Amino acid sequence: MAKEIGIDLGTVSVLVYVRGRGIVLQEPSIVAVTLKDSHIVTVGEDARQMLGRTPDTVEVTRPLKDGVIANFTVTHTMLQYFIRKVVGKFPLLRVKPVVAISVPVGVTSVESRAVRDAAMRAGAREARLIPEPLAAALGAGLPVHTPTGNMVLDVGGGTSEAAVISMYGIVVSSSVRVGGLKIDEAIINYVRRKYNLLIGEQTAEQVKIQIGSALPLDEPLTMEVRGRDQVAGLPKTLTITSDEITEAIAEPVAEIVKVARNVLEKTPPELISDIIDRGIVLTGGGALLRNLDRLLTQETGVPCYVAENAIACVATGAWRALEQYEIVQRFLSEMYG
Repeated sequence: MAKEIGIDLGTVSVLVYVRGRGIVLQEPSIVAVTLKDSHIVTVGEDARQMLGRTPDTVEVTRPLKDGVIANFTVTHTMLQYFIRKVVGKFPLLRVKPVVAISVPVGVTSVESRAVRDAAMRAGAREARLIPEPLAAALGAGLPVHTPTGNMVLDVGGGTSEAAVISMYGIVVSSSVRVGGLKIDEAIINYVRRKYNLLIGEQTAEQVKIQIGSALPLDEPLTMEVRGRDQVAGLPKTLTITSDEITEAIAEPVAEIVKVARNVLEKTPPELISDIIDRGIVLTGGGALLRNLDRLLTQETGVPCYVAENAIACVATGAWRALEQYEIVQRFLSEMYG
């Protein structure tokens, strides 16, 4: 039984890929803690179910912000929980695993050390850090080992990162702290402003998934939304359309498009010709937003397409980088070591 695992340590979700098993865990990176003594109540999906439903004595928190650790102690506990959950599934996998964890390109040495230390304290034998765009490209099956231009746009929960990769190296990259959470927030604010209706994070996420679109749809979709009326203070139900959601999320979506444009503007001409031929690959949960690929194609003039199993690309790619780490390491900076 293999002992190497790849982890996509995301702001919204944690995915774990185990050699020979594929994705074995996908849970929200959310932890519920007591305010009095910082005791961990629950982690992952159970904690997500508590969002907006807890008493004043319990706080439901995301220990990662914009792809990096905001609360080291809680992140360590969460990682420990997930690693033990994965290792415990397989009786033969008792040896401490070698772990590859994805991190944003612009991560500082302090932030990268925090991620590595958290993984080691959580039970890893070794912890190796992989730049997120490289992991995404490997997971999407792009030929990043060749001297050709491969462009990937990873739209996560907290950040969106675009990069051009050649020979395992990141030639050009750009990121913005806009992702799925900012899109949810834009929906919450829009519904509050237009209808005086207060809705929660989970409701906004459901709206995004069910009727959200980066471009207006030929046949608009509708959805019933429940919340609390700001004026009357009572429960209220209303119907909203996909066109309204397209309007609501226009600003964060424009920021994501801007990241792709920034990278294209800085890419060397020889690599640009490869990207025009190959297109831009979209990965991450945010890539599943309806018509985001079409909007990007319109705005950049470069064909865009969503990777197969886009959500799992980073975790899969982190493990693939680990599998060929001796080669990949030559092209990684000292920070990722």
